[in-house]
Amino acid sequence: MSYTENLWLYFTLLFGIIILPGVDMLFVLASSLTGGKRTGLAATSGIVAGGVVHSLYGAIGVGLLASLIPVLFKPLLIFGAAYKIWVGFGLVRSSIVIEGGEADASASAWRAFRRGIVTCLSNPKAYLFMMAVYPQFLKPAFGPIWIQGVIMGLMTAATQLAVYGTLAMTAGKSRDLLVSSPHVTVFIGRAAGLLLIVVAGFTAWEGIVSH
Repeated sequence: MSYTENLWLYFTLLFGIIILPGVDMLFVLASSLTGGKRTGLAATSGIVAGGVVHSLYGAIGVGLLASLIPVLFKPLLIFGAAYKIWVGFGLVRSSIVIEGGEADASASAWRAFRRGIVTCLSNPKAYLFMMAVYPQFLKPAFGPIWIQGVIMGLMTAATQLAVYGTLAMTAGKSRDLLVSSPHVTVFIGRAAGLLLIVVAGFTAWEGIVSH
């Protein structure tokens, strides 16, 4: 697999995970509905800032592992792949829906920004992503880990901004879609699970056949 193909695969999986309804999405939606577009965009900015922090420690952790204990890098890939398959099957079998009530959000843009950071940094889905998914795409064969981490971090931030920013700008219609069309969120969740399984299969195969 080339580096370009690696990045495209990462983006496909990243997009599938970000559009999966979760804590971050609900916070942006709630902020937009209670405080308007400005507050919603501030909440989005906070989520993006939190994502940058996640990307930073993810790249640093993988870089240290690859340079200090390279013998553990391959087992990490295989373990991460197995974990992704387990999570993926859980998503495929689940029925994720959005209820009508959302968490309270602040009318203050600055407070929404700060809460957005805390929400992202305390989001279990983000930590699972960093532990099980992110390391699979940071490979020493493609060059310095920190450069790969910067590129993937920018991709993550841009995708979060696009998805959550659009949600903030169209909060009313987005909420109606998520609440009144549970089959949409169920489909999104199961599609994301299938993506996890497929990507995990590629990762496991590369880890097994690589030398």
